This record gives sequence, C-alpha cells and structure tokens, in this order.
Amino acid sequence: MSAAPDEVPIALPEEAVQADPVDASTAPPVVLVDPATGCSPYPPVTPTSPPVVDEVGAWHRLLDLMARSPERAVLGIAGAPGAGKTTYADYLAGCWFDATVVGMDGFHLAQSALTRLGRSARKGAPDTFDVVGYLTLLRRIRRPGDETVWAPEFRRDLEDPIAAVVPIRPSTRLVITEGNYLLLPEGPWAQAREFCDEVWYVEVPERVRVARLVARHEAYGRSRAQARARATVGVDAENAELIATTRARADVVVTLSMAEEEM
Repeated sequence: MSAAPDEVPIALPEEAVQADPVDASTAPPVVLVDPATGCSPYPPVTPTSPPVVDEVGAWHRLLDLMARSPERAVLGIAGAPGAGKTTYADYLAGCWFDATVVGMDGFHLAQSALTRLGRSARKGAPDTFDVVGYLTLLRRIRRPGDETVWAPEFRRDLEDPIAAVVPIRPSTRLVITEGNYLLLPEGPWAQAREFCDEVWYVEVPERVRVARLVARHEAYGRSRAQARARATVGVDAENAELIATTRARADVVVTLSMAEEEM
C-alpha cells in the first residue's frame, strides 16, 4: 500500500528489523528512583507488571468499566495494610451515584473465636478470616436479585465485625470490595478474584504506609513502641510482605496521592 501524501515512509536499519524479540521473563526490572533519597519508594516495575496509573487515570478506567457493564459491576481494591484501601474505596463510592463499599474486614473471625483458636496475636493473617463466608457474599452480589443483600462491617473501636450493617440494594450499580487478600492465589482466597470485574492494587511509598499504620494502632490504644513493632516486624509486616507478592496479579496498580504533611 502506498503512503498517504502527508506521511513520510521510515526506513528501519536492517539490524533493527532482524533484532530478536525481548524475553520479558529475563528482562531487567525498571526501577523508579526518588531523586530526593536516591531510592525507589515503589517495587521494581518489570515488563510483565500491570500498568501503573495515578488517581485520574484510575477514574477514567472506572468510567470505562461502568460503560461496559450492563448491570452491576464489582471492583476489587487490594493492597497492604495502611496503603489507603478503605479511604480510596469510600472516595470512589462517594463519587458514584449508586455505589456501595463492602470491606473484607467484615469477615474477620470474632475476637473470642480467635482466642479459642490460638490466633489472636495473628489477627489479620489469611487464616483469621471467614473466607468461605466472604466468597458466598461475593457470589450473591454478582447475581443481583429483587432483595437487598446485607453485608457485615468491621468496627475498629470494638475490634470485631458487626453483622448485617451494609445494604447492597437491587439497584446498586457498583460494588467496591476492598481487602488485603483479593489477589492471593492460594486456597479458597483464589476464588475472590473471579467474582470481580477488575482488581486494583493501591500503594503509597513504604515510609508513608508504615507511618499511617503506626498512627492507626496508636489511635486505638497501643503504645508507640507496640504500634511500631506491629507495623514493622509483627503480623502487619508479615501480611504486607505476603500481599506485595500478589501485586503482579492486579489489573492495574494505582499510586494514591498523599496528604501534604506526608510528603
């Protein structure tokens, strides 16, 4: 086919035409460096990583998701503790005319149950949730009927879930479910991904995430030392390491904005 009048044919060098394709599995990662510190605040980005967008790009992606969803859409928000999952999910829901947020934390086992099972100190780990109950709720959400579905909610002031607090009405167009383990590929957790149209992985620089987590634990009664230990070497740190391994399974990574005092 001849080139259009306004087009200039480009002749590629022979070596460029004959170059072997890049093997994504062996290509070196691309590391984003913070000029102020000389370090990367985010995990390395490899050619097989999901796309990374800011909140504006994520909003356009949500608009596209809703446009191609004739009925109800289910959006998952995953990320490490302190990354801002709940705040971001609530923000997105508040921007939409008919949206509901369902938190995975509502399926924490009760504190009394964790004590009986000897898992109280590990609260927040994958085996401290009623994963089957969560999957059952997601299945009901995916099949909207004529009745309101009620979801539980986690109360941090009580450190326990409360049943039947969040209504998902038949008319609800967007359900946002947020939690740590939406992208976990092992065991029953692997099914959670299947009930979502998309799952986004949210992140902020590590220093900001840890500082938020420490502040959260202090706000609910832990000493500064206890809060920092839990966030940096305790169960929260262990869970964050596990969750970070699921980042590559997300449809997109969203870098969240920070408050001015966090910069």
